[in-house]
Amino acid sequence: MAVRLGDVLISLGALVDWQRDTIAAAQARTGRPFGVLAEEMFGVSPQAVERAWAVQYAQMAGRVDLEAEPADEEVLPLVERRQAWQFQIVPLRMERGCLIAVTSVEHLAKAMRFAGWALGGEVAFVLADQDQLVAKLGEAYPLPGGMDAVRRCA
Repeated sequence: MAVRLGDVLISLGALVDWQRDTIAAAQARTGRPFGVLAEEMFGVSPQAVERAWAVQYAQMAGRVDLEAEPADEEVLPLVERRQAWQFQIVPLRMERGCLIAVTSVEHLAKAMRFAGWALGGEVAFVLADQDQLVAKLGEAYPLPGGMDAVRRCA
């Protein structure tokens, strides 16, 4: 069962029950997006709405074992090395015109934001353990100095 955005915003402390219900009633009348109404009606920050979307998406997204999931060499150039590390995203493959990319729960909001402005087209995310994601980043987008440089910075 999908978690509703209003319930996520409550769990994040951005709304209380009566505010969620007021927004839901306005949404039923107007058909406008819940997040936009939350921002306009109660001053919920766009960052809180974005974080709630990421939490909601994470509950629906598939999980992947990156040790058994190769990245298609043809899609890797869609993301530059710097971007991959900065936004913690690795493109894996194309499926019916949709880019399948991996990130971690911790970086989902940032990766979604990046995909929206930089990649164009449809992007679907799967989620991996953060340690596996860092290993896949090192494999797909090696850094000068190797993984030791990453470990020194961690």
